[in-house]
Amino acid sequence: MNESCLDTVKSRCSIRKFGNTDISEENVNAILEVGFSAPSAGNRQPWRVVVVRNKNTKSALAEAALNQKFLAQAPVVLVVCAVPEESAQRYGERGKTLYVLQDTAALTQNLLLAAHMKGYGACWIGAFDESLAAKAIDVPEGMRPVVIIPIGFIDGPVPERRHRRPLTEVVVSERF
Repeated sequence: MNESCLDTVKSRCSIRKFGNTDISEENVNAILEVGFSAPSAGNRQPWRVVVVRNKNTKSALAEAALNQKFLAQAPVVLVVCAVPEESAQRYGERGKTLYVLQDTAALTQNLLLAAHMKGYGACWIGAFDESLAAKAIDVPEGMRPVVIIPIGFIDGPVPERRHRRPLTEVVVSERF
């Protein structure tokens, strides 16, 4: 197993302070390609990602995200949207209410790791008013914004890794 890769994954943290240096389209596309390699139930890939660079749209998203102003400072913001009906076509209600969210969560984690490995900071934002976010990015009916990810060069020191609970507190052995 590649220990340096594992160390890199473990070193990822949420970044909320970004420099104003732009991110090339090539690097954004590289991050998206890694994101889209995420698994999804039945390989349905029931997701869309809106790439936001417009200052006014980023400000509207920051407002939708309970006024998390740092979001608008990132040069690029990705809005991960779920398309529940694409999952429901194969898996019914469970696909619509569970699998689509699992699939977009896997996509989101890949996007965060790809950004980190490319040298950028990013943050998973799930606290936002969904209807305001949808309006800000003008999503079509049937798509749900589920995660907002600001991405940019880190401005300032990287925060210390936050405490994680020990495995003994979160791992349960089978009870057979």
